[in-house]
Amino acid sequence: MAEQPKESTEEEELDYIGSQPLRAGKKTTSSQSQMLEGSIWMTAGSIFSRILGAVYIIPWVIWFGIYSNQANALYTKGYNIYSFFLIAAIAGIPSAIAKQVSHYNAMNEFALGQRLYKRGLLLSIVTGIVCAAILFFGAPLLNDGDPNVTVVLHALAWAVLIIPTMSLTRGFFQGYQEMGPSAVSQFVEQLARVGYMLVSAYLIMGVHKGDWVFAVSQSTFAAFIGALGGFLVLGWYFLKYRKRLGTLAKQSKNDLVVSTGSLYKEIIAQAVPFIIIGSAITIFQLIDQYTFFRIMNFVGNYSSEVLNTMYAMFSFNANKLIMIVISLASAMAVTSVPLLSEAKTRGDCEGISKQVTDAILLFSFVMIPSALGMAAVAQPAYTLFYHLSAVGTSILEFSSYMAIILGLFTVISAIMQGIGENVLAVKYFAYGTIVKFIIQIPAVMLFSAIGSLISTGVGFAFVNWLILRHINREYGINYFKINQNLSKILLYSIGTFIIAWLATKGLYMVMDPNSKVQALVVVVIAAMLGGFFYLYCSLKSRVADQMLGGRVARIRSLLHIR
Repeated sequence: MAEQPKESTEEEELDYIGSQPLRAGKKTTSSQSQMLEGSIWMTAGSIFSRILGAVYIIPWVIWFGIYSNQANALYTKGYNIYSFFLIAAIAGIPSAIAKQVSHYNAMNEFALGQRLYKRGLLLSIVTGIVCAAILFFGAPLLNDGDPNVTVVLHALAWAVLIIPTMSLTRGFFQGYQEMGPSAVSQFVEQLARVGYMLVSAYLIMGVHKGDWVFAVSQSTFAAFIGALGGFLVLGWYFLKYRKRLGTLAKQSKNDLVVSTGSLYKEIIAQAVPFIIIGSAITIFQLIDQYTFFRIMNFVGNYSSEVLNTMYAMFSFNANKLIMIVISLASAMAVTSVPLLSEAKTRGDCEGISKQVTDAILLFSFVMIPSALGMAAVAQPAYTLFYHLSAVGTSILEFSSYMAIILGLFTVISAIMQGIGENVLAVKYFAYGTIVKFIIQIPAVMLFSAIGSLISTGVGFAFVNWLILRHINREYGINYFKINQNLSKILLYSIGTFIIAWLATKGLYMVMDPNSKVQALVVVVIAAMLGGFFYLYCSLKSRVADQMLGGRVARIRSLLHIR
């Protein structure tokens, strides 16, 4: 029988230096365990949210019928602009707050960290109001000549009012290594959003056969409904932990005295780089949005309907599905920031090196097989969510490979911010943006839709190389440990791809490629076969133990793997 942990008093708990747990009975643990636990929470919340955000597409596309591609293109045009304004409104504050709260907690200055959060609340409310107003009233100037985009931006502006404060509170909890509130609120937010989207789309298009532009605007207004749901969940968690937070604040060392003005300066100084890095993928998507149509019109005489369809295929259709995979990396990235900030505060260079190595390995272990698996089932996946399309399948397959590059950027850019290299991370991203611009025109002229993906992949690959080179020079990355495990991960991932791909091709020899129901069957069977192969190999070789620790021994025992 497992030994029960001893009960401890508040004073005993404060003997631990670093982020204190808010949950009753939870103890501080090693950085690898904290990263793993945080990653599990954030991955679960993020993956379920992304799945919900993708599954709604199936009925949504059916109800929009012949307007589905036009609706997807309009949705994406509006959402890309909204995403940029949202990131500006959030101003990178959540990650900055998580980093700084963790920094002060490592010094046992809990009261100061909580005061920082309260000052951040005022800042987030102001930025939310300002950015929402600019988005709403400036919509006619941002629509790039498409009046339908104006309608969508007006619907999206309301969400900008709430989401900054909600995101700030998530960052505060993350500073205490508490990823549960963020994960649960993220899931509830997506559930409420998708629920409103489906009900409104069904009533407008499915029942009343109404205006598809109005239906899209209501689908985007759902972001406001979702934000309300997520905000209420975070409010409940805050009330739940209020007593514990008060106890920590009362027993702080209180050696540091920081003025209100200094706190605001600190928040802004930390937040600005987070704005740019946090909006990196969105910035590249905006480059595509404002250049793709112009380049294609220069190359040939295409109708707006054809261009919207092409744009929807790579910017919305494929992007929606690969973001499920990229969300895995995002979850790990969010977890690593406060942990690295603690190590940086302690001056623990060896600890930083270890955490960076562990983060890259954990990313590789999860991301590579997921991306290759998505590429293997690209045809049935695209058919399931949209319709049978050779072009759409090719774009999704290419996007799946590119997801590894984007996911790696998400993780290592967060590492740069966690160790205080914000300005340098922005500088490297600027170089990558220049590369994107240089390659964009010839790539789109030669490869049309895939050309935009090529320029994005090359741009982010260049940034990744610069960041990894810098981290290795400053702190050292244990490439021997990475290569030792990465070779096995790659081998098992390629095996996963081959099994899933063969299963897909074999099943389609007897199944109807146009059927959505049969596409679902193919995806499930191929994913299960490929996934079991990867699980078996990683457990058998003990690679999983290196990533997840000794807890996988139970799984190995249940599966009778020796």
